[in-house]
Amino acid sequence: MKKKLGLLLALVLSIGTILSACSSKETSTSDKGGKNGEPYEIKWYTIGTPQKDTDKVFAEVNKYLKKEINATVKMTQIDWGDWEQKSQVMINSGEPFDIIFTNGKDYIQNTQKGAFLALDEMLNNEGKELKEVINPDFLEGIKVDGKIYGVPTNKEVARQTVYTFNKRLVDKYNFDISNVKTLEDLEPMLKVIKEKESGITPIATFKAFLRYDYVFNAEMPFAFPFEGDTNQVINPFETDEAMQTLKTMHKYYKAGYLKEDAATSKDSWPMDVENWFVRMGGSQPYADLLWSRSAKYDVVSVPAEQPTVVNDSVSGSIQAISASSKNPEKAMEFLTLLNTDPYLRNLVDKGIENVHYKKNEDGTIEDLPARINGYNMPSYSLGNHFILNLYKDDPKDKWEKFEEFNVSAVKAPSLGFNFNSDPVRSELASITNISKEFYPALATGSVDPEEYLPKFNEKLKEAGVDKVLKEMQKQHDEWKSKQK
Repeated sequence: MKKKLGLLLALVLSIGTILSACSSKETSTSDKGGKNGEPYEIKWYTIGTPQKDTDKVFAEVNKYLKKEINATVKMTQIDWGDWEQKSQVMINSGEPFDIIFTNGKDYIQNTQKGAFLALDEMLNNEGKELKEVINPDFLEGIKVDGKIYGVPTNKEVARQTVYTFNKRLVDKYNFDISNVKTLEDLEPMLKVIKEKESGITPIATFKAFLRYDYVFNAEMPFAFPFEGDTNQVINPFETDEAMQTLKTMHKYYKAGYLKEDAATSKDSWPMDVENWFVRMGGSQPYADLLWSRSAKYDVVSVPAEQPTVVNDSVSGSIQAISASSKNPEKAMEFLTLLNTDPYLRNLVDKGIENVHYKKNEDGTIEDLPARINGYNMPSYSLGNHFILNLYKDDPKDKWEKFEEFNVSAVKAPSLGFNFNSDPVRSELASITNISKEFYPALATGSVDPEEYLPKFNEKLKEAGVDKVLKEMQKQHDEWKSKQK
């Protein structure tokens, strides 16, 4: 009898342990959000001016998410001017949240600090469908130490710098812009505009374009060439090309083709003010149509380079999952749905149908006043572009052209290489200050490069540019040796 009672007691205790474990598991599931638990609230911070109708739109978003993944989203936008400081304070404070917009050097630096989670495993599980729709060049280009730490926006994958012209003036003087291949090719047109169009500045201030694969940006003296030894990092300001280009810019400056305060002006040259003839900038398929729509007059562009996949072009818009997230798997489920589900993607981007926009019989859309005044979101920052509805006046083949553009792009030599600046942090701080002092004046032609470019390079050497180049080359060679 004692033996039987002992066995019975052991069985009861065993069952109790199992029930306790199940109860604990259910509590955990409930906390995290799952099919059998309460919806998990995903905290999402992103860039842009806070919108009046965000709560209204996300009430609809959350109805859908509860049904699809048993979650809700609390989206908080931080305004453009406050973004850099406020987002960094939030990351550094260790505040628990799930998803945050990031890009460029902020993505790299915060990843290296451990602020973001590596997503490789989740992209093979919760994010499998997401991984299948993203251009692989994006995922390759945002790797840090061989791992993926964010979900890039699936859009144009390449950088293509273009010369953009005021079409009215091109037509008026019968200019043949198809012959424009270099900075020097602009000269005959600039001369005519200067002489005959008193209210027009020939060049809406742009900085000299040197086509390199930059490690940081065009201001800093670190880049890989696209021709020759593409695995050798150099200071591009020491090249003959730099001297020639800067001399041309100085010639144009002296001729009055740029404003006198070009080096220091904060004027952003908004396109809707028709006071310019030519400008430079990054492009994408059908960009001229978008710019013309915004400007309310026609513009036309010609390429200054072929489409090229560089680190900057793939890291311009990323959603990272925070290391402080209490449920990163649920955050990945949301990002997967956002990037693969056309209903959710358009709801988050455009708002509520028949409130913020209307859909036409052919499936295209038109904005309603409520969207313009209450829910005008920065589309590039939110997710996959290829499942967005087309506007009524969009070309029917818009997304096909984006695909063709991406396929045509060439990959930069250092795509996926991300420099760890810790070993040369003090040198880089000095070099950054020197670049800020010299680059704007040189790149706008405001000073004579034959005098100031040697001074710039001398100052860079004194600040330790060669040490940084050596460290950069060492890290690049180590990275390259690990590539398949």
